[in-house]
Amino acid sequence: MHVENLLQLEALDLTLLWGEGPLLAREISGVTATDLEDPTRFLQPGEVVLSGLVWWDPADRPGKADRFVAALRAAGAAALLAGEETHGTVPGALVDSCRAQGVALLAVPAHTSFRAVTEAVYLMQWGDLSRRPARHHALPENVRDELSSLVASGAEPGRLLDRAFAHLGTPAAYLLGASGRTVARTSPAPPLTAGQGAQRLRATAGTTLRVESDGTPYDVWHLHLPDPAAAPPRVLHEITDVLAQHRHHGARGERAARDRARALVRLIEASGTDAVSLGSALQECGLPAEGPYQAVTARLAGHDDDRTAADALTEALRHGPARPFAVAGLDGGEAVAVLQGGAADGEDWSGTVGPVLRACDPSAVLHTGSGAYAAEPGGLRGSLVQARHARAVARATAPEATWPASVEDLTTLHALVAGIPQAVREVYSRRTLGPLVEGGGPSERMLLETLEVFLAHNGSWARTAEALHLHVNTVHYRVRRIEKLTGRDLSRLGHKLDLRAALLCR
Repeated sequence: MHVENLLQLEALDLTLLWGEGPLLAREISGVTATDLEDPTRFLQPGEVVLSGLVWWDPADRPGKADRFVAALRAAGAAALLAGEETHGTVPGALVDSCRAQGVALLAVPAHTSFRAVTEAVYLMQWGDLSRRPARHHALPENVRDELSSLVASGAEPGRLLDRAFAHLGTPAAYLLGASGRTVARTSPAPPLTAGQGAQRLRATAGTTLRVESDGTPYDVWHLHLPDPAAAPPRVLHEITDVLAQHRHHGARGERAARDRARALVRLIEASGTDAVSLGSALQECGLPAEGPYQAVTARLAGHDDDRTAADALTEALRHGPARPFAVAGLDGGEAVAVLQGGAADGEDWSGTVGPVLRACDPSAVLHTGSGAYAAEPGGLRGSLVQARHARAVARATAPEATWPASVEDLTTLHALVAGIPQAVREVYSRRTLGPLVEGGGPSERMLLETLEVFLAHNGSWARTAEALHLHVNTVHYRVRRIEKLTGRDLSRLGHKLDLRAALLCR
């Protein structure tokens, strides 16, 4: 199948925006749908790339489109199929970039679903394969019937995978999540760590097919076979389609579970919620009636999509020890999870889970926070408040790092202050330091420096003078000036703490 064949399918109603003869004659090896700004690691040579252009904003510079198209060209993509639904049309900057870099560009109208394009590609591919040598076999009819029954009955992915490959001698095969987590594997396949799974997704060795779904970058599955010769391509595509049906079949249940979790969080947030109602909501979410519990909250920096945040938090928690949890997406892009027991170990998260999770969408940073254990359901409100404060600390402390913060980490004044909202910090700092920050002149800056050094040296006149290369009398004069301007007495511990907190709030 070639790119030009897609334009001949009237049902798809695709429009050629740019493409020359040799580009339109390129053979298509598969389809990948993505809305990542840099999808390089998920692309295979010869694939057509479907993109809804969610990553693009009209205010963006052309360089953003150039980087996206460059990634497609470097990966050997056959063509870009850009959806018109998000922006009403395909941005001119993207057309110019495809023309400049030699990547064929087709527009997908709003009334044509990406699934329809994907199915059309694979149906035409399967037709081509059926006319090739006899080694290309489709799934036997009895296997297809068995898999359909398993999907309808809600069988686990591992059961589907074993039965799908049984007639081929059950080769090693993996179903990998977006972060490299093993969702399921056939019995001969050795276990993989998340890091090893992520490497398999990025490597060119073996065969990897994306399971089509409407999931976010954190909720994508991939079928991976280490040995490309272990199964014919047509069979692999059919198995991938069965797995996509499994995902579609369970989507309604997943949405219902998120709705129940959202109702649980609203009860936790409300003051005066009775224990009976809270216990009932916990059980409806699959959580035990008795604790301990813990609240965890997450937000993706620069994103306000609650579904994406909830998927990211869910994927992160699935890397930890098996325990019941419920995740809800809230308005404004926040995700909240209620767990039985504690969250995943922070050191493991930052060392292993953080990097593979960040790889799902390098443009996004996930900040998380966890509260203290709550022995009873009534303690979850406090745990959630603590978790939100800890998340604010994570954002303030490491804005560019996917790093989990716990309320248990708040052992310093600096950490405590970091979680206070920026607007509150600014008011406190301005009112406490007064003229020291309002003037902004050389004299005020000199006094601020003296105050910082004086407090850092525990109020020692001699060490402050030594650090600033001043006479002790000069330090005395400056400190008295600071006390007069701020109304604080630096011989009193409470006033020292007031000023130290004000400096941290700047």
